[in-house]
Amino acid sequence: MTEVGIVDYGAGNIASVENILSYIGAETIRVATPEQIQSCERLILPGVGAAGQAVDRLRSSGLDQALHEAVLDRGVPFLGICLGMQLLADKLHEFGEHDGLGWIPGSVVHLSEAVGERCQVPHTGWSSVCGVSNSPVIKAGLSQRSEFYFSHSFVFRPAREADVAATFDYHGSLVAAVGRENIIATQFHPEKSQIAGQRLLEEFLDWSP
Repeated sequence: MTEVGIVDYGAGNIASVENILSYIGAETIRVATPEQIQSCERLILPGVGAAGQAVDRLRSSGLDQALHEAVLDRGVPFLGICLGMQLLADKLHEFGEHDGLGWIPGSVVHLSEAVGERCQVPHTGWSSVCGVSNSPVIKAGLSQRSEFYFSHSFVFRPAREADVAATFDYHGSLVAAVGRENIIATQFHPEKSQIAGQRLLEEFLDWSP
């Protein structure tokens, strides 16, 4: 049984991730200290809420450096979900400007800036997702059903096209997932996306980047 560390930094949405992972056979542990992160075979960074506060919590607790060492230095497979994806950017433009973790070059902006004032914010509900990379994690989720559940007001704009793993259409083409090497992150919520999300998470458990 694969042990997955779910990073608990006060940004919520942990119980639903735990439930679906338990259902598909994973052993999970909530990790809230740098020491706990070091023992995890895989890591998931979920999250909902304000980006600035979230990244401040990661830094004040030392979790940012522990995640850097585990994921970037040691190559531990990593999945970011929703806010957990946005935090990977260089800059977070939400109630001011904040420095993200900087793992994937780019910025996070309000939906209305990305596609115009005509869009409804937040974007909540099901949207079709199109994979644009060879990531086995993304391919697994798209092989049975191409719709995933979204709930967000901000969107990630990567600086490099090569980092875009999937897109969706919401008054224009937007980034649904990013990835490189041992990192994959989704704007949508696989834990709320029924069969498609389940298959994506199952592939993440088996992923050997």
